[in-house]
Amino acid sequence: MAYSSSSSSNKLVFFLSFLLFVFSNNLVAGETQKVKLSLYYESLCPYSQKFINDDLVKLFESDLHRITDLMLVPFGNAKHGEEECKLNAIGACAIRTWPNPKMHYWFIRCVEKDTKNWESCFKTYGGEKAIRDCYSGDLSKKIILGYAKQTLNLKPKKEYVPWVTVNGKPLYEHYDDFVAQICKAYQGKAPLPKVCNSSALAKKKVLKLQVSYADETFHY
Repeated sequence: MAYSSSSSSNKLVFFLSFLLFVFSNNLVAGETQKVKLSLYYESLCPYSQKFINDDLVKLFESDLHRITDLMLVPFGNAKHGEEECKLNAIGACAIRTWPNPKMHYWFIRCVEKDTKNWESCFKTYGGEKAIRDCYSGDLSKKIILGYAKQTLNLKPKKEYVPWVTVNGKPLYEHYDDFVAQICKAYQGKAPLPKVCNSSALAKKKVLKLQVSYADETFHY
């Protein structure tokens, strides 16, 4: 009887271990099945600001973030001067401070909503010491140079900002249609987010392309 009890216990342990293995694999698969949404933007570009404030927020105001891997890349040719360089670096340091997109997005959105009083965002979201230390040291420059290399190596090349890609493919003038494109690109096993079945996904007609054109010059 002791042998039988020991055998049953071993089978139970094996079965539970198997379930844990399967469950863990599903979690990893879920991450790899997420749709990669990338936004290349410049902090003082009004069209980048509009996209971050009015459009990208849909990701987190719905359940769409559940299937999306968001990457923000604040870098450009600094056509708006040193202040834009600074705010790009502040955004980069926020991403470094809070790697989770659900955290750094809200801080960056706060900055982009009021770039003249952006420091007030520390009162709402915190992170002041970490972000200021990152910005005032060499770390921010290293991060920005990494973003520069990543941006300049894009294929096809970035033509303007905001430059939005889904799984590496640019949406061009249809960047405001990113929600529908994420829903279309998703191939995971979990059910589609509710927003993917919304009538709000009806494609909008783009009357005028709202972008700032890019060039290869930068001054970091």
